[in-house]
Formats: sequence, C-alpha cells, structure tokens
Amino acid sequence: MIISICLLILAYTLSGRDVRPLLNKVRNANWVKRFGRLFKLLKRHALKAGRFATKPLLQLYYVVTDSETTLGEKALIYGCLIYIVMPASIIPQRIFKVLGLADEGLALATVVRKVKSKINADIDAKVEETLNRWFKDEEEAPGTKTSASSQIDE
Repeated sequence: MIISICLLILAYTLSGRDVRPLLNKVRNANWVKRFGRLFKLLKRHALKAGRFATKPLLQLYYVVTDSETTLGEKALIYGCLIYIVMPASIIPQRIFKVLGLADEGLALATVVRKVKSKINADIDAKVEETLNRWFKDEEEAPGTKTSASSQIDE
C-alpha cells in the first residue's frame, strides 16, 4: 500500500498535482525499515546499471535517510527509487529500447532537481564510499566483470 501511494506521489509530482492529500496516508510509515529493503534493491540494480547510473540513485537514497528530509521528499524519493528498480515500467525497455529508459530518466531527473539542495558534501562522500565498495573489483581490473554475489555485501 505504501509503495502504491509513493508511486502516486511521484506521478502527481511529475504531472504538477498537489500531493498533500496523499501524504497523510504515509505519515506513519516505518521509513527506516522501508529504506533498508530499498538499499538491497539498489545494490542489485547498481550491478546492472553501472557506477555512473547508480550515483544519482545513491544520492537520493542518502538524502532520504537524512534527518532533515521532509515527509513529502521521503515519499517522493521512495516512489522514484522503487519505480526505477522495479521490473515493470510505463514504457517497457524490452520493447522500446532507449525510449524505454525515458520514463525512469524523467522521474529521476525531476526528483533530483526537487531535492538538489539537500545533496551536500557529506552525502556525496557517502555515495563515493558506497560506489567504491560496490565497484571495487571493477576498479582493480578494468574491463572485467565480476559476479553479482561477490559485489553485493550486506
């Protein structure tokens, strides 16, 4: 239910609609638990997407876990990250190739623009540390791919 509401918040934001009525429905969500699960999904997605594409996703993740982030921003970011890592899409990439990435790209660009002021040096340092840990094997041996199980750490 929370995922659906957060996805609606994302859709409302993209279309310029007021999200305040939806925020009351997610006010009492256990965000710590939700974002812990989301972090595991992001790791799996990162290995497929690559370091460059993962950086803005991690920036959003660390913004959402910051205590200064508002409920509306948390719900919006959660909806965006879930939409990006979930297998279903409005414009399926399998069918529409590059165009299939457009809906995820639009969602990501919109949300990053909305919370850009929250992405500070501390968050960027956390992002780089995580990227270095996740993509360590690629940095040591350029041009080689490593197995997903060796890169995903708990």
